[in-house]
Amino acid sequence: MKADHPSGFAIDDITVGPFAHGFGTAADGRPFTFRTVRATLVLELYRADLDTEVPGPEDIVAIAQAPVTDIDLDDERSVAALVRDMVPDAVPVTAAADRDMTAVRALLGRISAVIDGM
Repeated sequence: MKADHPSGFAIDDITVGPFAHGFGTAADGRPFTFRTVRATLVLELYRADLDTEVPGPEDIVAIAQAPVTDIDLDDERSVAALVRDMVPDAVPVTAAADRDMTAVRALLGRISAVIDGM
């Protein structure tokens, strides 16, 4: 799906369902990704001057989160509308050093996500 709007906002790829995810470009030209983590949609907005196709954690400039309990995750339009509404509400992130995660914490987070998905 490519959801274009006069504002310049576009979703280039979207997968719906309980593990909805995708990526696109905000109205100001910055790329973003989104994914469902438990009952929350997490949006990561990246810096505009990326020099790579796949941004890393150090490229994140803002994050937004919203509950998905009030939308139909099987409907592309609902997911796209939520993502579009989340972009302006994205909160700037702190320095990359503050966001670093230990390997153990990352592993526990992944195990927790798998258990919650069962």
